[in-house]
Amino acid sequence: MNKIVLTLAFISLTLTAKSQNASVEKSVFGIQTGLFGVWGHNEAKLTNQIVLRSEIGFDSGLWGGDFYDKTGFLMTPVITLEPKWYYNLNKRESKSRRIDGNSGNFISLKTSYHPDWFVISNYENINIISDISIIPTWGIRRNIGKHFNYETGIGIGYRYIFAKQAGYLENESETALNLHLRIGYIF
Repeated sequence: MNKIVLTLAFISLTLTAKSQNASVEKSVFGIQTGLFGVWGHNEAKLTNQIVLRSEIGFDSGLWGGDFYDKTGFLMTPVITLEPKWYYNLNKRESKSRRIDGNSGNFISLKTSYHPDWFVISNYENINIISDISIIPTWGIRRNIGKHFNYETGIGIGYRYIFAKQAGYLENESETALNLHLRIGYIF
């Protein structure tokens, strides 16, 4: 009887320990692309469920209308720091779903800066006005095979525009929206 009780106790401790060990990966490097840009990123583990995502890339934009000869296109650099909390890793692991490559649901605080360094465009003499945005975001990331993934997120936050740099009288602020759908590759 003691052997049975000891065996059952060992099995229950093993199962309990396994359910508490769901964790993000130590470091994830990858690239992602979406409709409006391309980005390279790293997610560095801070705790079992929290990572710090650092990202550099290009955000894109389109414009057109009666005042323009052709449809305009531009790409401008963006630097992003984003703490992410992957809140459902234990639940995903208990249902035998993948959590590798930090696959899971997350809540983040996306902080992005668009510097006025250079612009890639089909128009000449295009400049942007630097801005910084802070947007609380909810999203998901899922894996497709071993190296590919997709990520989507939505959030509403705040954007501060450094308009005085461009000759305006005052800087401006406004509500900002983060709505993204990206496909990526993890190295």
